[in-house]
Amino acid sequence: MDSVERWRREQAKREQNKRIRNYQELNRGVVKGGILFTGSSLMEQFPVEELAMTGGLGKILYNRGVGGYTTDDFLRDINTMLFDLEPGVVFMNIGTNDIQTREDGEDWLKHLVRNYDEILRQCAERGLCSKIYLMAYYPVNDSVAKEKGLDLGIRTNENIERANQEIRALADKYSCQYIDVNDGLRDETGKLKKELTVEGIHMYTSAYEVIYRNLLPYLEAET
Repeated sequence: MDSVERWRREQAKREQNKRIRNYQELNRGVVKGGILFTGSSLMEQFPVEELAMTGGLGKILYNRGVGGYTTDDFLRDINTMLFDLEPGVVFMNIGTNDIQTREDGEDWLKHLVRNYDEILRQCAERGLCSKIYLMAYYPVNDSVAKEKGLDLGIRTNENIERANQEIRALADKYSCQYIDVNDGLRDETGKLKKELTVEGIHMYTSAYEVIYRNLLPYLEAET
């Protein structure tokens, strides 16, 4: 690892630690039993509270997403990211950052599934699983990524679908509900629509508006 990459990682870690510290303080004042959205940057950047408020949903929503988080990070901070809020309902999207070649040589999918299983095992101990929606991972667009100078590595739509199949199986194992709210995000080739993405992975508000509309029946069903 060169000095530039080391500096970049250190900067990212400082930002993550700052975010977690802020969430810990916010968690002291949350209304228990609310609706929680938790995960990594694709959740952090989801303006779900604003979309719900503008749409008149009238329910208490919290977002606990942290950019760059993997399932390892989520497990380490699971109290801040999940349990401390004592949510009534959870929408979870964590693990896309695990879809990368690991420096330790371990198979990325086995690592992801093992950690996700542990997350749900801990949720099961607290009687939360029946209140959890496991969200399918979003598609990517490698063509846009290349235009922006970004190498997605093994984070392909094929590998994303492999991961989705495993998450669906975990949902069945722990009696959670797996939901795919990607309808309207893909182009005719199955990629994330070019006009919806910043650099092939992250998305503009217009994409989140599509996701929110797809999520609305689940949100409206929760009391």
